[in-house]
Amino acid sequence: MKKQLLAAAVLALAASASFAQAGDTLAKIKSSGSITLGVRESSGLSYTLGNGKYVGFHTEMAERIVGDLQKDLGVAKLDIKYQPVTSQNRIPLVTNGTVDLECGSTTNNKARQKDVAFAVTTYVEEVRMAVKANSGINSIKDLKGKTVATTTGTTSVQTLRKNERATGLDFKEVYGKDHADSFLMVETGRADAFVMDGSILAANISKAKNPADYKIVGEVLSVEPIACMLRKDDPAFKKAVDDSIKRQIADGSLAKLYDKWFMQPVPPTNVKIGLPMSEATKDAWAHPNDKPMEDYGNK
Repeated sequence: MKKQLLAAAVLALAASASFAQAGDTLAKIKSSGSITLGVRESSGLSYTLGNGKYVGFHTEMAERIVGDLQKDLGVAKLDIKYQPVTSQNRIPLVTNGTVDLECGSTTNNKARQKDVAFAVTTYVEEVRMAVKANSGINSIKDLKGKTVATTTGTTSVQTLRKNERATGLDFKEVYGKDHADSFLMVETGRADAFVMDGSILAANISKAKNPADYKIVGEVLSVEPIACMLRKDDPAFKKAVDDSIKRQIADGSLAKLYDKWFMQPVPPTNVKIGLPMSEATKDAWAHPNDKPMEDYGNK
C-alpha cells in the first residue's frame, strides 16, 4: 500500500512539475538543457540550405537570443533543436509545447494574439506582388481576369480577398502549400502574380534561375509587424526574449545582421536580396513594441 501511495505521489509530483513547466518555458529549457526553435524552409527571414541547416535573418537572431538565455539561466550549454514549421502548423506547434520560440515570418495580429504571445517586432513587412518582368502587370488593377497565388495559412490570403472586394476586380486565387510552391506557380505560368511579404518575394526571386525575369510591383497592400512567437501567459520568458532583442538593437548587432542577410550576397546562390531597411522597421527598433498589425492603420 505504501509503495502504491509513494508511486502515486511521485506521479502527481511529476505531473504538477510538467504542468508548471508548460507555463514556465525558462524552467523547461533549463531542466532539459535544450530549446526548440521554430524555423521555416522557404521564408525571406528563415530558410533551409538542406541537410538540417537553417539560416536567415530571424534564424540567426534567434540563435543569439538562445545565447543570451544561456547566460541568464547560468547553464554551460544549451542545445538548439530546429523544428521546421509551416504557415498552417506553426501556431499549434507553439501552443502544444513542441516549439519554444518560433522565429520565422509570422505577422502579429489580434486573432493570433488569442492563442500565442509575440516578442517585440523585429521586421515590418510590406505586402506586394511578384510577377514576371514581361507580364505587363504593374498594379492591382492589372489583375483583372488573372490567376493570383498566395500561401495557405498566411495573412496575405485575407489581404488578397479584401483587395478583391474593395476593387471589384475578379481574379482567380490559387494557394501554394509553402512560399516556394507559390513562387513556382509564377515561374511555371500557373499563376500571373504571387502576393506575399516583400522580403519573401525578394528572397524567392533572388533564388530563381534568372532573377532578372521577375520584379516586385504594385501598391503596398498591407503593412504587417513580424515577430517571434511564443506561448501565452509566460511573462518571464517573453521578457527574456524581448530583453535579448532590445540588446541586439541597442548594441548595433541586429543592424549588422540585417545588412548581412538583406544587403550582402546570401547562400545558397550568393545573390544579393537588396532590401534596404524600411522606415517602419527602423521605427519599430527605435520604439520596441508588440503592437498587432491592426494598430498600423491597415484598412
